[in-house]
This record gives sequence, C-alpha cells and structure tokens, in this order.
Amino acid sequence: MTTPDSSISAAESSMDHDLPSTHNHSKALTTTGETAEEGGDAEVWDALNQRFRQVQIVLDRNRALIQQVNENHQSRIADNMVKNVALIQEINSNISKVVSLYSDLSSNFSAMFHQREPKSSTDDRTQSPRA
Repeated sequence: MTTPDSSISAAESSMDHDLPSTHNHSKALTTTGETAEEGGDAEVWDALNQRFRQVQIVLDRNRALIQQVNENHQSRIADNMVKNVALIQEINSNISKVVSLYSDLSSNFSAMFHQREPKSSTDDRTQSPRA
C-alpha cells in the first residue's frame, strides 16, 4: 500500500500546475455555421477544454483516493484507519477544487457568449423591409 503522504505530493504537484495547452485548433462548427477559428473562439474553446481536463484529473485522483479509503477500511488495521483521515481530507479538498474549476468554467463560458455580438439580430435589421 502506498502511504498517503507519497501519493498526495505527486498528485498535488500535477494538479496545481496548468496543463499545457494543446494547439489542436480543430475546425468545429459553431451554432452560426462558421468554424471556431473563423469566429476567433479557438482560444476560448481551448481554455474551456483545458479546464475540463483539469477537472477530470482531480476526479480521477478522487476515484483512486476513495478506492484506497475503502481498502484501508476493509483491512480494519488501526494504522490504515488513521491514514483514512488524511485521505478523506484530500478528497474534501479536491471536491472544493472541482467546484472552483466548474465555477471558472461557467464564468468563462458565460463571458464568451456575452462578448460575442449577435450576428442574427444585426442581419435581421439590415435585411428586413420597412413597412
């Protein structure tokens, strides 16, 4: 069994640093039919994608921690029960990180749409005949 201290330090070091951004600017279509690159949104989508990857790393870490807690609990060894305290504290901390990452995601996603000028409303005004 790994000790909580050795597994915690490795996981925290990988979670505390931003993941390197991938410069795979795929040309996904937006709701208006233009590609993300044409709309200038590629960087925004990359940032959102990076946050989702960070969330997944934390969730994967929590899955491993929960498995360790279950193994320690089933062993009924006093030392393992004591280790569970630190493991459960890390799980709790990771849940807070996930909440924070999702909050950032929500803010970034909302800001992305508020910054965009709606093309359909300006097109409708210029193309509709006046009565």
